[in-house]
Amino acid sequence: MAAFELSDGRPDGVNMGSAASEKIGFYGTTPVVQRATATTHTTTNVVTSASYGTLQVAQMQEVMNTLAALGLWAS
Repeated sequence: MAAFELSDGRPDGVNMGSAASEKIGFYGTTPVVQRATATTHTTTNVVTSASYGTLQVAQMQEVMNTLAALGLWAS
């Protein structure tokens, strides 16, 4: 296969981008910088599925927007 490997075989793995300001993109999308922390992101909002509401929808939309901006979620 003629694919280019990102890894050089080091046991610690591969890191893409050494700073939040470096741009990364996948599947031909325009590279983007790391998204700022979402205003809905907190660790105190973990709830059961019975109380899934507006806040959880907003959190899921942040995940979707981030993945779409990177080219990892079809938009």
